[in-house]
Amino acid sequence: MLTPEIALSFFGIAVLLALSPGPDNLFVLMQSMMWGRAAGLWVVLGLCTGVLGHTVAVSVGLAALFAASQAAFLLVKLVGAAYLLYLAWGAFRAGAIGPGGHRPARQTGGQLYRRGVIMSLTNPKVTIFFLAFLPQFASPARGSVGMQMLMLGVLFMLAALIVFSAVAVFSGAVGERLQRSPKVQVWLNRMAGAVFVGLALKLLTTER
Repeated sequence: MLTPEIALSFFGIAVLLALSPGPDNLFVLMQSMMWGRAAGLWVVLGLCTGVLGHTVAVSVGLAALFAASQAAFLLVKLVGAAYLLYLAWGAFRAGAIGPGGHRPARQTGGQLYRRGVIMSLTNPKVTIFFLAFLPQFASPARGSVGMQMLMLGVLFMLAALIVFSAVAVFSGAVGERLQRSPKVQVWLNRMAGAVFVGLALKLLTTER
């Protein structure tokens, strides 16, 4: 099992990693600004679920497959980029509705949760990062390595939950104020579309 010292040091590093700018932070920020704080929190829950998925992948050896197979890595990367481009298309299309006052139908909690899960799981770079990162804090001398990996994954998820929730609450509050103007709604949608396109291009150019 993990010692308190190892768990605390790992948690501190995980918080710093969650705070560092990255695709997940931007995704939470834009979704919260577009749909509000509650929507952002649903996305955060989806992203955190994805963290557990990556942890399980490392524990059962799937991460090693992505690290060794260029084809598997490319396939997941293409799926993730295609999904981000789909979200970008939806955002640009919503922006084009413009000042007519007809706001797109609000996404349900389940839809936003799935967005977070898909966003996380279709980034193979995260799985490979976990493959390199988690084993540094696990040791056979402390019992089941697989159980230690799962505990580390839960700690990482908790750190991400705290940081990303703060981002969702803050950006959601700002977004709700800005969206009182129809013109700003259009601007936010187009900015979100541009961010999604940028994230897709970044994912496509990611190497193992």
